[in-house]
Amino acid sequence: MPAAAGAAITPSDPGASSRRGPLRRKEGLDAGTVDNSTGTTNELDNDDYPAYTMGRAADLLGVTAAFLRSLDDMGLLVAYRSEGGHRRYSRRQLRLAARVRELVDSGTAVEAACRIVSLEDQLAEARRENTSS
Repeated sequence: MPAAAGAAITPSDPGASSRRGPLRRKEGLDAGTVDNSTGTTNELDNDDYPAYTMGRAADLLGVTAAFLRSLDDMGLLVAYRSEGGHRRYSRRQLRLAARVRELVDSGTAVEAACRIVSLEDQLAEARRENTSS
């Protein structure tokens, strides 16, 4: 995948994809679902929990780490950061990156693909808000 350059794209949900410090609950990460049999939480059930390292995310998506960094640089995916400063991604972010890759593979420029995905995400969020009201 080519590295992207261009204008920054504003994330559609700044709270969900904003740059964060250490991965701790006090930083605002939802605890996830509660396992009623043990009373423990399963953070991996939370779509916004940053469970994937950059290497693992790149492997799952079939892209390079540079591609993921380019999406971060454009503001579409602003990776969470571990205490050591390493990028970590949530399942929600991986879905967005997979959609960008799909568009890029079909011939769309990376910058345009990021804008399309950002608008699709905003539309989906607006629809969720309208159905819950």
